[in-house]
Amino acid sequence: MNGEKRTGPEYGSGPALRFTPCFPTLFPSRALLRIVGCLLLLPSPFSPLSAQIQDNSFLIEEAYNQERGVVQHISNFVRPPGGDSWAYTFTQEWPLGGIRHQLSYTLPVQHDPAGTGLGDIGVNYRYQLIGNPAASVVFAPRLSFFLPTGNHEAGRGTGGLSLQTNLPLTLMVLPQVVTHWNAGLTLTPTARSETGNEATAASFNLGTSAIWLVRPSFNVMVEALWLSVESVGTAGTTRSNVMLLNPGFRAAFDVAGDLQIVPGLGYTFNVGSSSDEEALFVYLSLEHPFTR
Repeated sequence: MNGEKRTGPEYGSGPALRFTPCFPTLFPSRALLRIVGCLLLLPSPFSPLSAQIQDNSFLIEEAYNQERGVVQHISNFVRPPGGDSWAYTFTQEWPLGGIRHQLSYTLPVQHDPAGTGLGDIGVNYRYQLIGNPAASVVFAPRLSFFLPTGNHEAGRGTGGLSLQTNLPLTLMVLPQVVTHWNAGLTLTPTARSETGNEATAASFNLGTSAIWLVRPSFNVMVEALWLSVESVGTAGTTRSNVMLLNPGFRAAFDVAGDLQIVPGLGYTFNVGSSSDEEALFVYLSLEHPFTR
């Protein structure tokens, strides 16, 4: 979303935060830094917009709802180690009469050596409680339900209905710096293990990001996300904690018919002491009006 078109930054900016930390080593971090450096040195090839890119983060949710008559299509792609697995999510966000209420859904697909399958489908509602795309303080709490459509025996779902809430807060701290803050909970009353054991599982997420508005249509960003994930095992539940750091960039292109295309690229690091896995994160957003 760009402020010029929307009067005023989902699993990114998709609403689903049930992120599976599978990280490939396919793209050297130095190469990512070289790409960013080259883009900063080039004359601006992007559209001359007067406001920043909005609602286009990767791991952190931004607190901007869709405006009246505008729909957004968000794709996220993560490539796992060795290139034999990947994860993809598609999110579509629709305003319900205006910016105050938003409804969206998330479709996850996972592939590993055992096969390809659908994950747990998410249905999301977000309420614009404070602010708008032109405000310096924006808050939009979200409530989501995840349907048990994924095969839990194959590790693609929880095996039960899940409820998730997330509290995204957006603060513009400087004319060229925007920060985003997240806190959330995911509860699955009847989570199942791959062997069929059942228990209640509760997971938590805390995250933040800082976005540097280098140009109106080119931003450099860094995201940090902490996840505490509870899962069902053979002897009750176990909990694992993950800390992710995701630097990246995004750009906006306006084309004929009021279509805005926002590609993005990030490189995710697991900064926990027990893992050195890394991942390439690819983002693409298409946004356009559906009414005139």
